[in-house]
Amino acid sequence: MNPFDQHLQAVLDERRSLHRYRSRPHIGSAQGPELEVDGCRYTAFCSNDYLGLAAHPDVAATLAQAAGDWGAGSGASHLVCGHSAEHHALEQELAAFCGRERALVFSTGFMANLGAVTALVGRGDAIIQDKLNHASLLDAGRLSGARFSRFLHNDLASLRTRLAAAQARRALIAVDGVFSMDGDLAPLAELADMAAEHGAWLMVDDAHGLGCLGAGGRGSVEHFGLSQAQVPVLMGTLGKAMGTFGAFVAGSERLIEALIQLARSYIYTTALPPAVAAATRVSLRLAGEQGWRRDHLRALIEQFRLGVESLGYALMPSQTAIQPIVVGSDAAALSLSQALKDEGFWVSAIRPPTVPEGRARLRVTLTAAHSRAQVEGLLAALERVKAVVAS
Repeated sequence: MNPFDQHLQAVLDERRSLHRYRSRPHIGSAQGPELEVDGCRYTAFCSNDYLGLAAHPDVAATLAQAAGDWGAGSGASHLVCGHSAEHHALEQELAAFCGRERALVFSTGFMANLGAVTALVGRGDAIIQDKLNHASLLDAGRLSGARFSRFLHNDLASLRTRLAAAQARRALIAVDGVFSMDGDLAPLAELADMAAEHGAWLMVDDAHGLGCLGAGGRGSVEHFGLSQAQVPVLMGTLGKAMGTFGAFVAGSERLIEALIQLARSYIYTTALPPAVAAATRVSLRLAGEQGWRRDHLRALIEQFRLGVESLGYALMPSQTAIQPIVVGSDAAALSLSQALKDEGFWVSAIRPPTVPEGRARLRVTLTAAHSRAQVEGLLAALERVKAVVAS
């Protein structure tokens, strides 16, 4: 074995020894509560398809029809010849949905965060982030060239200390609206007040709040009743509650024009397929019109939490579709996940570095497509496999 492969093999062996080796399951069916994984059928509780729109017949039919009209790909970046009428209409509808002047569609959430952060701050500036932010925000902060610091999770006193020490021309505070591994919400109202007090800007990544929170499904910003002025930079993804693919940044006219000029991850990449934009327009309409999906999801969250708490598992304080059961060690999380798999339930084990050391967990995610009977089935399975946690 040559030195290069020898090094890589040592890295892989170490991951296995730490119980942190990751493998890709082979999915053989459309997204939904019942999933075919590696040739077997499971009831799945690990998808981010929170509103159950990924396989909605109207969304799928629009995708197929639009692919016939527009082809499979966009052909170029938005600034060359890839910005279709479907992209443009989607941006207008996203802006209206979010209560913002304009929106800009990116190919992925990672690219949206990277493009927005690096366009807004650089050398001489400061970016201050919650310690549990998504990796895309953290990486964007490090790559921006701005002075990068993190405050303790949802700790306003810690943030105030970081702001006081910033000594920068401009300061950007960036947080998740809903934290992807804990399921809790950022205290956005207080963060907006603190940003205004210190003359800083507030950016919210609402990947896991959009569609689910707020009376109209407009996310964590609507949930807290905040305006564009209070949260000038709003990012949302389209591959979770909206059930399709892509992401966007929404805000003022000047923000979007600045991103078109400066966001490298927007300028220098191929636009997402127009057919995907067309399908997303349908899912966006459904998300707004079908409030029963959010109502049903909230009922399932309450059912699940009551059931798990009665079983004595360590459940994190989340009122969102993300319901983490903290196990502790990586090996224990893998064992519990396997035990549930043996019972016919697919629930992913989440391990460091995605979560802190000693905080490995099962990340249970509920969707509007689940039934109360399916949730009851998972609770019964969790009761049967309790011995795995205790051992």
